[in-house]
Amino acid sequence: MNEVKKGLRLTLIFVIILGVIYPLVVTGISNLFFPKQAKGSLVYNKNVLVGSSLIGESFTDNKWFQGRPSAVNYDASKSGGTNTAMSNPEFKKNLEKNLQDFLAKNPTVKKQDVPADMITASASGLDPEISVQSARLQAERVAKANGMSVNDVNKLIDSTKSGKFLGLFGQERVNVLTLNLKLLNK
Repeated sequence: MNEVKKGLRLTLIFVIILGVIYPLVVTGISNLFFPKQAKGSLVYNKNVLVGSSLIGESFTDNKWFQGRPSAVNYDASKSGGTNTAMSNPEFKKNLEKNLQDFLAKNPTVKKQDVPADMITASASGLDPEISVQSARLQAERVAKANGMSVNDVNKLIDSTKSGKFLGLFGQERVNVLTLNLKLLNK
């Protein structure tokens, strides 16, 4: 019985340390040093919550830049990819559908010029960013729908782009929500 009491006391101590104290300390530190990230990287437009810079959204109107396709219909509670292999006929069917959808919205773009990120879903299905090349391919459509010049739209893209990770990895990219907000507030 004595050993059981020691075990229960030890369990209670660890529950208090790891279940209460540690989460409070980590939350306090994150709110102090990383307040935006600790609150979900929420994005506001004129004090109205419009989304998160970490979660992709569906933009279907021609006046907006569209993001990557989503395997989960942009539902963050269902985050995940399709898990279909490249040899899977379903994967090939989805690629072809996404390609045709993109080309239909952007008729001046040639099939061979469409980057992979515009026809493939990310692993989470919620990637908020596209390559700069993908944004530039949409510039003509977006400019026309917003009554702007392509040059002005490309300036918005340039002002929104992020560099390579650590200056070495990946490619320059654009957060679609941020870019569309710049369009909205032009």
